[in-house]
Amino acid sequence: MLEILRRIIEEVNCAPDLDQALALIVRRVKQAMSVDLCSVYLTDYVNHQHVLMATEGLNPESVGQVRLGIGEGLVGLVGERNEPVNLDDAPQHLRYRYCPGSGEEQYHAFLGVPIVHHRKLLGVLVVQRRKPIRFDESELSFMITIAAQLAGGIAHAEASGGVSGLHQSPGEPSIPENRPLQGLAGAPGVGIGTAVVVYPHADLNAIPDRQPDDPEQEENAFYTAVEAVKKDIRALSARLEKVLPAEELALFEAYIMLLDSGTLSNRVIEHIRAGNWVQGALRDTINEHVRIFQEMDDPYLSERSDDIRDLGLRILAYLQENPRTQPRYPDQTVLVAEEITATMLAEVPAGQLTGIVSTRGSRSSHIAILCRAMGVPAVMGAKNLPVSRIDGREIITDGYTGRVYISPSDEVRAEFARLSREETELAAGLSHLRDLPAETGDGVRIPLYINSGLIADIAPSRDSGAEGIGLYRTEFPFLVAEHFPGEEQQLQIYRTVLESFAPQPVTLRTLDVGGDKSLPYFPIEEDNPFLGWRGIRITLDHPEIFLVQLRAMLRANHRLGNLRLLLPMISSVSEVDESLQLIRRAHHELSEELGVQLDRPQIGVMIEVPAAVYQSDALAQRVDFLSIGSNDLTQYLLAVDRNNSRVADLFDSLHPAVLRALLQVVENAHRFGKEVSVCGEMAGDPAAAILLLGMGMDSLSMTVSGLPRIKWVIRSFTKQQAVTLLNEVLAMDDVHMIRQHLTQALEQAGLGGLIRAGK
Repeated sequence: MLEILRRIIEEVNCAPDLDQALALIVRRVKQAMSVDLCSVYLTDYVNHQHVLMATEGLNPESVGQVRLGIGEGLVGLVGERNEPVNLDDAPQHLRYRYCPGSGEEQYHAFLGVPIVHHRKLLGVLVVQRRKPIRFDESELSFMITIAAQLAGGIAHAEASGGVSGLHQSPGEPSIPENRPLQGLAGAPGVGIGTAVVVYPHADLNAIPDRQPDDPEQEENAFYTAVEAVKKDIRALSARLEKVLPAEELALFEAYIMLLDSGTLSNRVIEHIRAGNWVQGALRDTINEHVRIFQEMDDPYLSERSDDIRDLGLRILAYLQENPRTQPRYPDQTVLVAEEITATMLAEVPAGQLTGIVSTRGSRSSHIAILCRAMGVPAVMGAKNLPVSRIDGREIITDGYTGRVYISPSDEVRAEFARLSREETELAAGLSHLRDLPAETGDGVRIPLYINSGLIADIAPSRDSGAEGIGLYRTEFPFLVAEHFPGEEQQLQIYRTVLESFAPQPVTLRTLDVGGDKSLPYFPIEEDNPFLGWRGIRITLDHPEIFLVQLRAMLRANHRLGNLRLLLPMISSVSEVDESLQLIRRAHHELSEELGVQLDRPQIGVMIEVPAAVYQSDALAQRVDFLSIGSNDLTQYLLAVDRNNSRVADLFDSLHPAVLRALLQVVENAHRFGKEVSVCGEMAGDPAAAILLLGMGMDSLSMTVSGLPRIKWVIRSFTKQQAVTLLNEVLAMDDVHMIRQHLTQALEQAGLGGLIRAGK
């Protein structure tokens, strides 16, 4: 039976559209179960009906014509209960509904099971026999199993728009199904346009091993291809110069730096000299680096593997003398791919990109970060996207909810066009806030900082009106090198970052690697890397690495005095005590060496694991400030991987447990006169910002694109109003009630335009 199930699933997943998928289902299930009838009803939520979409056993003319109201008949009973209904004589049941002309009167035994995908009823799968004999347990189990397995395939097929007859009356032409395809919100906004599917023309994994006839010629071919790729990347960077801030453009310089360094080139040459031709050597080198990045715990770093793979494919294209050909980009282009890279995005002519959709990635993907910086709506992780069948079709990208609409109806298109206009008006209305403080109506000021990604060695732009950097990750130089970067190299990087905002504060987080976030030259393999040797644990175990970084930071801060030093992944006070000893040691040694008394920076710890929450009082007594990493803290508290599309909907920082944890941290820190900040996505959520204000957070740090919205929220409420709202939601037990309550508060304050920028 397992083999039969596997074959049915494979056939359905290969069906070109939903109609053929459903036809396959009823035919194969009827054969597998030796029944007289098999039918599939899909749920039409627009017209509140269950519609017969495919059948083997009923009159074929009934397809599209038999329509049962929600809750009507035995099919409605299955949907209503959301559980199987197994009857030996269906016509005798009180809920039985006879449909004239269908031919169903000859069948007695009835078994119906719901088809559910992500808690949503898609329809009902029904089998029947003429004889009044109840289906046995094994048959019931098979039906439940196959319905559960087919749910994803049906959802995938529906996304292609291949639904005929679901919303039409007899004689009307077919129109596409308007159910959205669910992905992950990558960058806020609404994008309406024509889908342009892009894909890599070269395939690294298809390259075979081959002995080189002339190794020196292979090496020369590699260097020539690298130079060609560098030229392309510089051209792409120039095209985006007017639409991206400087720190985001630094990504392309990072590509150049990676190609110039020995990180890739030396390994390729080693593989060539070991006896492989240049293309095979490139394949092995790229796969090695991709694997290193993919195994990292930090989603941002893990998804840098896409950038490495993209570079490899571009080099391979030149080695094969087949540079990428440009597709035709409509005036309103929605870029679609299994994985989109920064260089693919840069190839779209300026002003023509209205959105992107990727089957891979998450909000932490670099392409999502670039889109947020450019103001381009993005949906990531749309795993059921029928990429091969949507090129040239109209598509709507909802970057707020992570939904994608393919070939939308006029009504859906009109609604999103309205939302897009409102969004444009909102952005224009926020521009005047740039130079105004984030201050409440009753005079409480909350500094707003930005989080800087790992793509730049230069300071982030100040065009947003940010008052400093609330979180600067320092891992990037360690990841692109062949060895631990030295003190002088780190000094130059940190000095540039600190100077960019001086005298405003810049918070540098110390090295956060280890576990499955291993470096190319310092690999670590563990069974459970999420709870393994990482962050402060590895730097304390290797003080020689930690001290070099601390010395570079302290030297960079000399005569600037705006450094705030942040310790990651703290789970015990002993880790803080040991770290402080090393910081004091580095400070003392440098002061002696330089003959000057260096400024002592403020020192803080990240609150991102539950253990730190419950020891926040002890931690606050040892450091100058606490910084809450709301993303990781929410993930650990709720045991939800926010980058897993199956459970991503469960990730919400407004969960009562998260709110109470944050409140406890604030109360403990303020008891000892220490400041608390939030540096995760929660800080950029308008609904959450009200509560953080009410809790008494001393500062917030977020993406550049989110800063104007949060400033508007803070300037639209008083501190007392925020405290009142906080007390109201703390009495609630359900996260959906909390978010709804805050949404109403935003609407009443005249901030309805910010609501879609919430979760």
